[in-house]
Amino acid sequence: MKELDLLKKDWKKSENSFEQISEKEIYKMIHKKSSSNVRWILIISILEILFWTLSNYFSNTDDILHKINHPEIILYMQILMYLTYAITLVFIYLFYKNYKTISTTVSTKLLMSSILRTRKMVQYYVWYNLGNIVISSILSFFISYVYNPDMAFFREKLAQNGIAMIFSVGVFLIITVFLLGFFWCIYRLLYGRLLRRLYANYKELKKIDF
Repeated sequence: MKELDLLKKDWKKSENSFEQISEKEIYKMIHKKSSSNVRWILIISILEILFWTLSNYFSNTDDILHKINHPEIILYMQILMYLTYAITLVFIYLFYKNYKTISTTVSTKLLMSSILRTRKMVQYYVWYNLGNIVISSILSFFISYVYNPDMAFFREKLAQNGIAMIFSVGVFLIITVFLLGFFWCIYRLLYGRLLRRLYANYKELKKIDF
């Protein structure tokens, strides 16, 4: 009987050691997957700012701004553009910082908090970009309508016809909503999948930690 009791104790010890090894392996796998997801978020955000930079370089926005012959508006638009780039670079830096934190952490609680912080930061980033698209669309429409000399004939026609004015504003709103929906779908496709994976990792870590 004593020998049987000893065997039972040894078996329980072995079971506990197997559980600990299993949890460690699961943690390593989740840690690796989380680090990979945040790395992709960082890469996509860098590619995004490069895409917008190249788009601005090859567009004729500068020609349109110079055509309106209002240096103060050009200055305001340049300040807004530089501010947008600065805020985007801050987000990229924060993504990089989160990536380094997640890659090097050995604490389950710290990894969980880093995952939640990264998800929240990406959500803020997406909403910021969508808001920026709406503001840019409104400013572009207003500047083109009020200050662009090529729009003088169009302005006169709209001033004489209230229905045409309402129709033009309606078309502008539809185009803005379409652009907003289009970019929301792109962001959901690019970042949404990664965020869902991060949250799944968080739930798995929660099972281990508690």
